[in-house]
Amino acid sequence: MTAVGPLETARELLREFPVVDGHNDLPWALREQVRYDLDARDIATDQSAHLHTDLARLRAGGVGAQYWSVYVRSDLPDAVPATLEQIDCVRQLLARYPRTLAPALTAADMEAARSQGRIASLMGAEGGHSIANSLATLRALYALGVRYMTLTHNDNVDWADSATDEPGVGGLSAFGRAVVREMNREGMLVDLSHVAATTMRDALDVSEAPVIFSHSSSRAVCDHPRNVPDDVLERLPSNGGMAMVTFVPKFVLQAAVDWTAAADENMREHGFHHLATTPEAMKVHRAFEERNPRPVATVSTVADHLDHMREVAGVDHIGIGGDYDGTAFTPDGLGDVSGYPNLIAELLDRGWSKPDLAKLTWQNAVRVLGAAEDVARGLQATRAPSNATIESLDG
Repeated sequence: MTAVGPLETARELLREFPVVDGHNDLPWALREQVRYDLDARDIATDQSAHLHTDLARLRAGGVGAQYWSVYVRSDLPDAVPATLEQIDCVRQLLARYPRTLAPALTAADMEAARSQGRIASLMGAEGGHSIANSLATLRALYALGVRYMTLTHNDNVDWADSATDEPGVGGLSAFGRAVVREMNREGMLVDLSHVAATTMRDALDVSEAPVIFSHSSSRAVCDHPRNVPDDVLERLPSNGGMAMVTFVPKFVLQAAVDWTAAADENMREHGFHHLATTPEAMKVHRAFEERNPRPVATVSTVADHLDHMREVAGVDHIGIGGDYDGTAFTPDGLGDVSGYPNLIAELLDRGWSKPDLAKLTWQNAVRVLGAAEDVARGLQATRAPSNATIESLDG
């Protein structure tokens, strides 16, 4: 009898407990590449020349639920309508591929999709600029299906500090705390990826519901401000939340941090936003890489983060958020959404048990969303929607 290797064991496990991925930027890639022309980027066909994501590769990767990011850049003058366009893109995808993608708003919806063999599709807004300092707009995004909001992106907002900007309000302002409380009341997960460590700590002080990091890794393993410090990871068990490891090389491999800073500066010198992934921008990226070979992250690099995060936060408080189609580069073995079995196989080789891997891939994320729903039901029974303004709270 032929022994079953770790990769086949990983695939078997993912058939029962598929990956809940916390962050995929396909909607933004569709906006940037083809302005939402879904015929031009039909993900029912092979899109490996253009995207990290298509339906066949999601299936091959064992993905059972996906938070589609409805991110818009923080420097856009009209962030709210642009966010609505992103939401509309996800809705178009759901209408176009109903046999594969299942709309999901709740933990129960996620389980129903798994039982049907479909991929539960949720939405997460990336950056508090998407609500334009309006709690009513926050509630409107929830009503449209958004189930988490990252409090900042790469730039501060008026009420919260970003990890990659100069300190502004010192974490969360009074209005920022009101945003967190209103998210708790709605049942929208508070996402602390991208925020400053001061903001992380303030949010944990305020939040009555579990928080998430939709795509962040360990700062102790790779010292980048986008990652989560150990003292914050240590607070996740008492909060009930989870940190979802990301695959972005410049966040997981220390040698890639300096290289990325130089590559970003090169992009700016050529007139591109450093996060641009258009064909023209990628030509500039590739030319830079030819002159300056980039350090290469691997599956093992990502597994190192998960080993550490499990040790500090516990296996009940970790997950996966690859950030596909939101990054120019990926680790070897995790080149697109078909790569998740390689990571699970690596963890099996490191001695992770099947029950622990089931928590990592599926169970933790479903539990956290369900817990946020439970908190919201309690709060809605005792607290009316807030009509506070940033002017009234922050002056």
